[in-house]
Amino acid sequence: MPNEKLRAAMAAGCWTYASLAEKAEVDPKSVERWVNRGRTPRRATAMRAAEFLGEDVHAIWPSLRQPRPARAVSPELVALYEQRADIPVSAFVDLLSEAREQIDVLVYAAVFLHEAYPRLNDLLQERAAEGCAVRIAIGDPDSENVRLRGEEEKFGHGIESRCRLALMHYRSLIGTQGIEVRTHATTLYNSIYRADDQAMVNAHVWGVNAFAAPVWHLRRSGVGGMFDTYAASFDAVWATATLVGED
Repeated sequence: MPNEKLRAAMAAGCWTYASLAEKAEVDPKSVERWVNRGRTPRRATAMRAAEFLGEDVHAIWPSLRQPRPARAVSPELVALYEQRADIPVSAFVDLLSEAREQIDVLVYAAVFLHEAYPRLNDLLQERAAEGCAVRIAIGDPDSENVRLRGEEEKFGHGIESRCRLALMHYRSLIGTQGIEVRTHATTLYNSIYRADDQAMVNAHVWGVNAFAAPVWHLRRSGVGGMFDTYAASFDAVWATATLVGED
């Protein structure tokens, strides 16, 4: 079936098969087939031709509106958990234990780690002694965003109290070479537990406690992927955070 919209657009602009073919970088016979047989060019070619015609590419070739097939799974996704409570604490401990260069923790409190694994501070000190840079960012209990999170999760002052408890847990690490603890007042969209090129990312869902929200385990596979997005997010929060000093 002929493409009458294309024929009309060419006629309005005084385009010939040859002149449009030259701009679109194809053979004139290809343009003739577009018009007379209703053939659809490749997307990049169609967009180039439509640009010279001054027309909407989808108006001329409606079939190009069909979405491209999406990649089903990111190559960086190691595992997806329906909720954090499904993950044994040993998975977090094993992740941190494997770190050789960098450990980053971004949370509001996450006291479940210390409660379930009392040796967490020892582990972080051991990693730091081996040259691993450890950065811990916990929520500022006096910040507005922490207060709001408590309201949203119907947890009241519980989150503020847990932020203070988290600070108590980490306080013995303050002053340890290679370990830095800061408090942040940002909106926490995701909790991040990073160890070198791997990370556990606990998504936050409005009105849902973190333990009931999904977690994805990522492993960095290249520049600019999902892992780097979350790593950059951590760095941005870290830059705004306040250093916790020794008493």
